[in-house]
Amino acid sequence: MNNRLKVLRAEKSWSQGDLAERLEVSRQSVNAIETGKYDPSLPLAFRIADVFGLAIEEIFLRD
Repeated sequence: MNNRLKVLRAEKSWSQGDLAERLEVSRQSVNAIETGKYDPSLPLAFRIADVFGLAIEEIFLRD
């Protein structure tokens, strides 16, 4: 699944570590999601959407 996480994070000038803290996950998890190596669980996807104030569909895109 493709996502806009890296772009959205950069717009806020957040490091992967900054976002990881907000999501209560590891920096490695954020990296894996950004690079498409890992698809987040639905609860985590909702937390990501909440952090950015967007709908899940605005962050995660179908291939």
